[in-house]
Amino acid sequence: MKGSVQEIQPYRAEGIVYQADKCLPLVDATHRNKIKSVMLSRHTYPGDRLDENTLGLNSIGYWDAHEPQDWGLDWHRNEGLEFHFLESGTMPYAQEHREVLLKPDYLTITRPWEVHKVGNPFVGMGKFYWLILDLGVRRPHQQWRWPDWITMTPKDLQKLTLILRQNEQSILKVNKEVRTCFIELGKVIENDKQGSNASKIRLYINYLLVLLLDLLDTDDIVLNEALTESSRSVIFFLKELENSLAEDWTIETMSQSAGVGITRFTHHCKQITNLTPMRYLTLRRVELSKKLLLDYRELTISEIAYQCGFTTSQYFSSVFKKHEKCTPNQFKQKQMELQPD
Repeated sequence: MKGSVQEIQPYRAEGIVYQADKCLPLVDATHRNKIKSVMLSRHTYPGDRLDENTLGLNSIGYWDAHEPQDWGLDWHRNEGLEFHFLESGTMPYAQEHREVLLKPDYLTITRPWEVHKVGNPFVGMGKFYWLILDLGVRRPHQQWRWPDWITMTPKDLQKLTLILRQNEQSILKVNKEVRTCFIELGKVIENDKQGSNASKIRLYINYLLVLLLDLLDTDDIVLNEALTESSRSVIFFLKELENSLAEDWTIETMSQSAGVGITRFTHHCKQITNLTPMRYLTLRRVELSKKLLLDYRELTISEIAYQCGFTTSQYFSSVFKKHEKCTPNQFKQKQMELQPD
């Protein structure tokens, strides 16, 4: 589906309200002349500004490193569909906690909900390209909206979207046509002056998408419709919730973060956990408090209550006793007695 992609909206995940990445390590490395970088961007991404003729393209560029590096881009998400391409050298790369060493002519595909990092911990020496297209989605079940200037036929665009949504393949070796396309894109953005090459940028991105469809649309591709179900978005959220239990969650904010309505969110949560969302939240908070009671014995009950998202120490103690049949202090003392000297 195509449509005007509006100003990107922040989204909550792992206790963080995500905005467009500022790529500060990359900016710093450029300023220190560790690398050459060329970037065209909008929002908070670094680089010269993209104009309104490429709305939906949030960042495009490359870096070229000819010496060992002392920086990397740690685990993060982007607000759009991101493609990376390595022209030369090697590049440590990880996506959804699967680490590989990229070699020349390898391309990566990263959806907005997929965490990834470049470097382990440092990036390699090489020429590395990227582009990020905002498709108006943050979760797997949401419908993609391509920028209006994507000129593929509706049938081809629908096929490409289906493959990218219902197939988890993320790293593939590409042909010389894709390689040439990225190289030409690099030349175009390097010579852009205040949007002077917007037409060429659009042309090459459209060509790149056509080439990707040719590569991905094979007989052995396996599509999985379950990858686009709303339950998967709820699973992602519940996993992220473990790192943001101190947040002031309500049923409304949880369903909003998962990207589904309250009724559907509640249904999926009960299917996945056998608990209502608020009961599941309370259970996870109690489990976290037990870990803090044992691992950080110097913390007070009030400090533990706050770190686990309980509004008061009294309420925390009441909930804890209901679940564990003892007070937090009694739990700590009992566990200490059970541990060998």
